Amino acid sequence: MSMLEGAEAESSSYKSESFGEGDQNENVVGLEEDVDLLLRRVNSNGELHSYLITGMTGIGKTALVRKVYNHAGVVDQFDRRVWVCCFTNFSHKKILMKIIEQLVDCEEFKRDSLLEKMERADNFCVGEMLRKHLEGMRYLIVLDDFAKEMCLGYILEFLPFEVKGSRLLLTSRFAYKDVKIGYTHWVKTLDPRKSWQLLLKTIPSELKFPKNLEKMGRDMLRKCDGLPLAIIEVGKQLAKRRPLTESEWEEALESNDLGVILPLFESSYQKLDPESKPCFLHMAFFKQYTSIRTGKLEHVSAIVRKVSENQIRSHMSILAQENFVEVEDKKNCRIHAILHMLSIKKAEEEIGLEILRSSGNNRPFESPRHHRVIICSRDKFNFSTDQDKHLVSLFFHGGGLFDTSPSYWKSFELLKILDWEDFGLKNLPESSIDTMMGLRYLGLRNNYIQKLPLALGSLKELEVLDIALNFMVEVPDIIWEMCSLRHLYMSDVIGREPLKIDTLENLETLTYISFDNWTCDLSCKEKMSRINKLGIEEIDENSDVSKLFASLVELKNLETLILRGFRFRSMPCLDNLGILRSIRTLKLEGILPMLPSASNFPRLLESFTLVNSCLDEDPMPILAARLPVLRHLKLRNAYTGEEMVISKYMNHLEVLCMEDLWNVREFEVGKGRLSNLKNLEIKNCPYLETLPEEIGEMRKLEELKMVTTKTIATKIRNSDLISEIRQRSSDFRLHLNSDN
Repeated sequence: MSMLEGAEAESSSYKSESFGEGDQNENVVGLEEDVDLLLRRVNSNGELHSYLITGMTGIGKTALVRKVYNHAGVVDQFDRRVWVCCFTNFSHKKILMKIIEQLVDCEEFKRDSLLEKMERADNFCVGEMLRKHLEGMRYLIVLDDFAKEMCLGYILEFLPFEVKGSRLLLTSRFAYKDVKIGYTHWVKTLDPRKSWQLLLKTIPSELKFPKNLEKMGRDMLRKCDGLPLAIIEVGKQLAKRRPLTESEWEEALESNDLGVILPLFESSYQKLDPESKPCFLHMAFFKQYTSIRTGKLEHVSAIVRKVSENQIRSHMSILAQENFVEVEDKKNCRIHAILHMLSIKKAEEEIGLEILRSSGNNRPFESPRHHRVIICSRDKFNFSTDQDKHLVSLFFHGGGLFDTSPSYWKSFELLKILDWEDFGLKNLPESSIDTMMGLRYLGLRNNYIQKLPLALGSLKELEVLDIALNFMVEVPDIIWEMCSLRHLYMSDVIGREPLKIDTLENLETLTYISFDNWTCDLSCKEKMSRINKLGIEEIDENSDVSKLFASLVELKNLETLILRGFRFRSMPCLDNLGILRSIRTLKLEGILPMLPSASNFPRLLESFTLVNSCLDEDPMPILAARLPVLRHLKLRNAYTGEEMVISKYMNHLEVLCMEDLWNVREFEVGKGRLSNLKNLEIKNCPYLETLPEEIGEMRKLEELKMVTTKTIATKIRNSDLISEIRQRSSDFRLHLNSDN
């Protein structure tokens, strides 16, 4: 069975009872590494016996497990193999019965009237029958498409694992956090190269794809976003049109419609927790194919729904478990392009979303619209739609020219959210501000704004102001007037006088404010007691950081601190950092003559980042000595030496990122010094040709990512060390990319 068939069957409402059987000679595009990893897992002698294979609908979970299930090495390892397709109407008892049916041969089944006995028996008795049939066997059981409503613990209660090596594999769209799951394997979308390979295998052989249209075809595939099910649908549509001439191929590539597969995802959407559905719908406000800052999503959703940001985080966690959202890191998340299409469709139906494009073809709506996304091209966009007094949010995407008269802004009394991020805006329409007194979110990030209008000070209900990445924007002293402000994002701002911020008693986030601005008047800073994240910039060797640290001690809720140097000047000695006992996350960005001494780091630091520090001395001895609970360490252009050594225990460290260490030639790790490391990332260290031998002993290492030269990448890929790691850890993943 190929991945083509597997991706389709995974989303089908019907699956045959013998669905685990398939042809091992069929190609599985893009899952080769996943197959190898699972084979090592299943065939190992490890104690973990339950495995979850998860990912979004149509991604190939079933195809992957089937490839493992039918592998010759697996067939020979087990006394019995069972594959059960879990239909949505299956009860726990029904699943147990289906397992027993495949364990008992047909003659015995008929002779003992086993089906009738099981139907009359209660759940416990059927479970005991299953236990009896499995006793003394080494078995492999696959429960395909296991629903989130099912109780895994109930099934496991009747599965004996006395025989070493018995395995239970589950495929599910839902990522269980059940403690009974020994290992979770996430199936990822295909990269562009593998997507293209899959499309070519989907198209009938008699249809020859024109070589000169390959770029057009690859561009068209971007809409599929690496999802096998979507790629297969494109192939089906091409096959149905049967293009032969070049012009027919061009027309076929332009006319494919992925909207036909949306119904396969709608049922999953309907099963979402009612409290989490709105968060999914709010994804429609954001650009397709791009990462979304989780902070921005939380701000927007909290305002629209009138709930706390903590509640939104909880709902986002559920969406991630349901594989509706991919959390890339703590700062960013991503929604698949097909699910983004679904979010738009459902948002149009359920929360009154309207999308307007400068290209036209906008759909008219009879009911009032509450949310609007305007997508502009480089052509002038003359907005002609009637003003909408019901609008709560307004987002601008794209870039270029948006031509509106002052009268356009007169009907937005209910507007809560206005976002111009990445739009190329040069001037904020000042005439609009007087009519938007209820505005709570204003996004102006990454534009070309030179000066904020004075009228912004009248936005008394504004909670989020984002003016970051507007280089040298002039900010008049109006911030203090925004008494409801909770999150203020800015950088490289200029002003004729220091910004007064002492009145902002609700402020939780402030990034960035200049050192001089923060320290010019410290008498009332203790009033800003809610600040959790603070960024201070423009620090140089003349800055009195002891004065700064003394003020920060008073901020009892401060957990994240970012200190940024002033352009190419060195920062001063930071030895007083140790008094900031509440800090959990610290980022130092800028030239440092030396690190703080070993005794002068916040002792409870969990995450530490050094950027552009250009240290002459190896930072590892100091960091290992005084950061006992450090879990995440990132070094980017932080060290200019040739040798880096971890000789002391860093037993809590889970993630180590080394980036742009241009001179490092040797990286040594003492035995057992990084015993809990899970992720190691090495990027742009062009002279680091070998890895520490100790890496082969790291039992918990799950992932090694390297971006290096082609020569070094080849050398490491073929090294004995990598072979040793693969043998020791069935979880290990290697990602090697060359930068030349």
